[in-house]
Amino acid sequence: MKWHYILIIVIFISPSFLEGFGSFKDPTVVVNVLIKDKAHFLPYFFHYLQKLDYDKSRMGIWMKVDKSNDNSEAIVKEWVDSAQKEYSFIDVVFGEAEHESQKDVQWTEERFNYFIKLREESLSIAKSRWADYAFFVDADVLLVNNQTLRELVSQNKVVVAPKLDSLGMYSNYWSGMQSNYYYRRTDEYKPILERKNKGCHQVILVNSCFLVDLTSRQTDYLTFTPKKLNGYTGPVDDMITFAISAFWNDVPIYVLNENIYGFVPVPLDDGQSLEDELMQLEALKLEVTVEWPEPLEPLESLKNYTEVQNKTSDKLGFFDEIFLINLDRRPDRLKRMEYNMNQLGLNFTRVSAVDGKLLNDSIVQEKGIKVLPHFADPYHKRPMTMGEIGCFLSHYNLWEQIVESKLAFTLILEDDVRFEPYFREKLRNLVNEARDLDLDWDLIYLGRKRLREGEKWVENALTLSQVDYSYWTLSYMITYEGAKKLLAGEPLKKLVPVDEYIPIMFNKHPEDEWSKHFPVRNLNAFSAAPLLVYPQRYVGEDGYISDTEDSELIDLEKLSNSTLISECDKKGSREDLPNCSLLGGKGDEGSNPDAVQKSKEEL
Repeated sequence: MKWHYILIIVIFISPSFLEGFGSFKDPTVVVNVLIKDKAHFLPYFFHYLQKLDYDKSRMGIWMKVDKSNDNSEAIVKEWVDSAQKEYSFIDVVFGEAEHESQKDVQWTEERFNYFIKLREESLSIAKSRWADYAFFVDADVLLVNNQTLRELVSQNKVVVAPKLDSLGMYSNYWSGMQSNYYYRRTDEYKPILERKNKGCHQVILVNSCFLVDLTSRQTDYLTFTPKKLNGYTGPVDDMITFAISAFWNDVPIYVLNENIYGFVPVPLDDGQSLEDELMQLEALKLEVTVEWPEPLEPLESLKNYTEVQNKTSDKLGFFDEIFLINLDRRPDRLKRMEYNMNQLGLNFTRVSAVDGKLLNDSIVQEKGIKVLPHFADPYHKRPMTMGEIGCFLSHYNLWEQIVESKLAFTLILEDDVRFEPYFREKLRNLVNEARDLDLDWDLIYLGRKRLREGEKWVENALTLSQVDYSYWTLSYMITYEGAKKLLAGEPLKKLVPVDEYIPIMFNKHPEDEWSKHFPVRNLNAFSAAPLLVYPQRYVGEDGYISDTEDSELIDLEKLSNSTLISECDKKGSREDLPNCSLLGGKGDEGSNPDAVQKSKEEL
């Protein structure tokens, strides 16, 4: 008989040992930054660069700082002194670009060649440092998401960029290129831009901020220099050359849009100045608050270099009051709007909104409010909501205050708006134009949802149009006389939503059965064109909340004004009424901002 022995050895390994065995250091990265005349961006740029969640001992920074017309050099020196010990290395080369001492932008071939030389040098520096990655970041890129670099590395792509947000339709990638090497818009561009198609997408060109994997042999073929590309006959341009060198050598370029990563200004055109870029930064600060939960903040130690220190507020020298309607339970919106109004230099008064969630049928009855008989929302075909009543009362209370205080000109804003870039300057132009044209106006919409085409321009105007049936009361200018007219209609005795009532009062409402209950309809209304404010969120977008729609429905039996019941009672349902055709709802078309922003030719 043979015996077989099996020896079993059990080894106990501590979890901490396994964690240490399985962990790896972050790949090494050299960050390449070119700086000239970026003093207004640098306090913000360095703030978000330092906040990147990445082992700084594995990061080196190479910066080329040209002779500037602002405080760029001083800011860089101050930042380097404070941050030097945090990084593997910080190398700064201070130079002087004799060919571009002017303060305005001129994209000459000489200037392009200079940038090409610097880009090529920065790529060589990263390779000479044996870095795993070269991270090219322009000094006006604000990477608010501290996971940006880590997410880019995790994609395992040779060339990948984070999709950056900006003003309008601009971003830091091209989805197509023409045969002459210049930009071509494709059907793929917008879904990537709006993150409707999330992922890591192959594109033809990236710029401003991108990561290059230097461990790949394919990067040996990448270049910013046109002369290094045999057969290249395109423009003298660093990024176009880089894109073609990648394309010709089968190196795919990607843009990542899984999350919000950062913001970048629109490049300046020839002839624009540093003042134009500073204005764009101010507009970008407002845009950041639409997409990102926190406003842009400069590095605390560099705060004295920012314009924030010198902000003053006024009412444009025109308005007697600027009112902001804000629900007490929406402190987040108030915080955002306080920041926005401060950036715009507008002195405002916060007004507590009437909260529909605190209303009920009994409270509404006690206030003597009666709803117009047979009112039904044109889209949902439902009665009014308590939120809509609260919204109406919020505006109604302000109209009363305007009349009681005899305020000649007032600006009213709701707390969920997005300001158009250069809002302050555009609003000033609109006010001046209305005054110069001696326009007889009671109300001018700054933000609305236009429901009909064919609106005409005010004669000889560049910023004002006639107004037709519209939804939303995002923002409007109103006169003392305008408020008196709206109060004179006695709307609380025959209530409809406020954005139905105002079109009734300027006699452009399609529902005659409603309008006839307000016999005097002489409100002189107009609109900014293009609009100056839009909703912060549209229906279907992440974070969209409607305090008017998402609330309790009223009890029609208790709140209808029975003394106003007319032929509508005898005709039955809304579908039977001749003027009750269904219109776009207050939230559906709003999912497309292009539907409300039209060119002058389309008005």
